[in-house]
Amino acid sequence: MDRFEQFEIWATRPDSASRWEMVAAFADFEVASAVASRRGRRVRLVHSIYEEGKLVKQEVLAEVGDTSQRA
Repeated sequence: MDRFEQFEIWATRPDSASRWEMVAAFADFEVASAVASRRGRRVRLVHSIYEEGKLVKQEVLAEVGDTSQRA
């Protein structure tokens, strides 16, 4: 079985604060965490596990940046 895991950085889309998109993925947690903490807008650090090329588990590890809702 082909299985791999990665740490992904997800950010809100500029046109919609409720829609998220993956902007980067890293094999190493420390690298992903450092990159996520340097981004200017709201991001999520996500741990994802894939089997046979399909997502089987995803866990949000942290949400950083501007997390307040603006009117």
